[in-house]
Amino acid sequence: MPRTVLAYEAPDISALARSLRNDLTGRDRPPGHVELLNLLARAAGFRNFQHLRADAQARQRLAEPTAPPAPPPDHARCAKALRLFDGAGVLQRWPKKRNLQELCLWVLWAQLPAHEVFAEKRMNQLLNQHHGFGDHALLRRELVELGLFRRTPGGREYSRIERAPPPELPALNALLRAGKGSYSSNAM
Repeated sequence: MPRTVLAYEAPDISALARSLRNDLTGRDRPPGHVELLNLLARAAGFRNFQHLRADAQARQRLAEPTAPPAPPPDHARCAKALRLFDGAGVLQRWPKKRNLQELCLWVLWAQLPAHEVFAEKRMNQLLNQHHGFGDHALLRRELVELGLFRRTPGGREYSRIERAPPPELPALNALLRAGKGSYSSNAM
């Protein structure tokens, strides 16, 4: 098992010396290895050696480069989804392709309240405000199936699950806010 090297830093060497002196005096025997590690960790302001090690590992993870940047949005996918919404941003037709269905569900997810639990009737009202084809049950089911909402086993309560959206969602939402939706009965 490789040994992890931990840097040791005490904010005040005088307080460190005082803490160690107080812990070491009055002992009838010298501290063991683990006891000494815990003494040093407490003298530096940690609860114990495990706390010191966890802090060092967290600092190391934070210092590592972050995940690669998100892929750019697929503007062609946004354009296809945009045709399903009217100028007010209301979804007018349920798309046939799963790829577009998922993007439309993300748009609905973004329009529904976060950190709230609401009854099925309220969920239906909210969905009806954002679609015009009269099938809130389909949308409810799909939102749960895609993992964007959770519901109680009896289906009485719903709440939004916070997740990272696809890269197309901000671009599509910006177009919808600008009133760029272009649904007509002849579209697609």
